[in-house]
Parts: sequence; structure tokens; C-alpha cells
Amino acid sequence: MSIEVSNITKLYDAQKALNNVSFSIKKGEIVGFLGPNGAGKSTMMKILTTYLQASDGEATVNGFKVSEENKSVQKSVGYLPEHNPLYLDMYVREYLSFNAEIYKVKKSEVDTVIAQTGLTSEAHKKIGQLSKGYRQRVGLANALLHQPEVLILDEPTTGLDPNQLIEIRELIKSLGKEKTVLLSTHIMQEVEAICDRVIIINKGEIVLDKPLAELSENKQQIVEVEFDYRVEEIALQRLDKVIEVKNIKGFVYQIHFDTSKDMRAKVFDFAHDSGLKILQLHQKNTTLEKLFIELTTQK
Repeated sequence: MSIEVSNITKLYDAQKALNNVSFSIKKGEIVGFLGPNGAGKSTMMKILTTYLQASDGEATVNGFKVSEENKSVQKSVGYLPEHNPLYLDMYVREYLSFNAEIYKVKKSEVDTVIAQTGLTSEAHKKIGQLSKGYRQRVGLANALLHQPEVLILDEPTTGLDPNQLIEIRELIKSLGKEKTVLLSTHIMQEVEAICDRVIIINKGEIVLDKPLAELSENKQQIVEVEFDYRVEEIALQRLDKVIEVKNIKGFVYQIHFDTSKDMRAKVFDFAHDSGLKILQLHQKNTTLEKLFIELTTQK
């Protein structure tokens, strides 16, 4: 495994930022790491890049323990943090050349990453003159300089315009053919466009870890309905394509259908034919965004 996380816990005083988190990522996977603000995403990434020490548990990157083999981990990881730290008074090429010396890599790598990240036209400019989107490109170029086996990208598409988004998406996808990529983002479309797999974290705990293909191929849907009177579950189970019915509370029911077709009209017809009134009626889990909202707003 390129990344192996085993029972990681991180405490800030008495507050748990991460609670017994475990997952693994194979070489060549592009994994979207999602969660609301404060869920623990950046903390996990900082532990994997040796910027923070876990309170408990162990993680390895390319077989190196992050708690003991800091230098080896750092050599094999390219990291773009959420708040991209740059020397604004340096020119783009100057900054990358400076870091190339630190990494002890060939100067030719500077030209390679400048071309890779679409910085050729900006390479002669000072970083402070660049837009936020181009500054992100400089950070990504710097993360690629030493040809790391693992890329850890925290909000890599922040500040990019639509055209730049497409270019960076394609770059990350092409990098994922040879490298392991763990990226954090708030943009669900980015995950759907780039990633092979999604991990959702909420309140320091993993609440979902599935291949994206499995989610996108899911033809099931859930319709949640509240009637004005109690209904026998067996009556709802007679509806077409129903695989499960749950009485959530009172007169509220979740009806699971084995189809992607919108079944709310069928539920409405059932209520009409049964002399019932519908007080609430909505779909759940039809998109990654809705699934994210459901998993991260649970009490």
C-alpha cells in the first residue's frame, strides 16, 4: 500500500480532531478526501506529511512510518497545503530553482514542472504578481519537483477559473496513472471528475469509504415521505421496484427503490388512492452531494 493509516487519533488538549481513523490507499489510486470544515481532513494530511504527530495509532507512506522516518516520508511525498506558502518576492522560476536545490534534483525538472502545470507564460513574473489560481499552480509545481510517489493535495483547485480547472483536473488524472493521489476538496464535481474513490470524514471519524464507480452505478434511491396517518409497511412494499420500507418515526417512512427513475409520483398516487395526505415528500442519496450532506449532518 502507498498509504496505510491504522487507528490514528489526534487530540488537541481534550478535543479529538481524529478518532481511531483507519484506511489504506493503493498505488495509482486517486482518492477524494471529503468532509465539512473542522472534520479532520487537514489534520490527517498534516500527519501523513509529518507536519503533525498523531496522539495514537500509526501511519505509513511508501512503507515508511511517519512517526519515525520523517525524512524518508518527506522525500516520497509531494504536498500542497491548503494555505499555499510561497515567497511572493521571488520570481516563479527562481522560486522553483531554489527548491530544486533543496531537493537536490536536476534543474531540468524546473522546466518540466513549469510546462506540466501551465506556468510557461508566467515563469518570468514575481509570485506576488500572480492571480490566486496561478499561485496554486506554483504550489503544485513545487510539490512535483522531486518526482514524489505520493501526492497529498489540500484544496488544489482553489481560485482556479473554469478553464484552469479543466487543465488541472487533467493534470491530476494523468499524474494518478503513475502516482498515488490523496486530495481534499469541497467541490463534489471535482471528486466525480477526478477520483477513483471517495472517503468522507465527519467529526474526526470515517463515515464512508467506497469506489466512486460503485456510488455512480448505484441505481437505487430512497424516497422519504410523511403521511397524515399511519400506513402498514406491507402496503408500501407492494409498490413497484420497492426493496425495503422503514418506518423512521411517527408517520414518516423511508421507501428504498431499486431504480434510478424518480418514484415520487408513484408514492403520490399511492397516497391519493389510499385517501392519505402527504405532509412531506423528498428523495435522498441520488447524488454524491446529497449523500455527503446526509452523512455529515447526522446528529
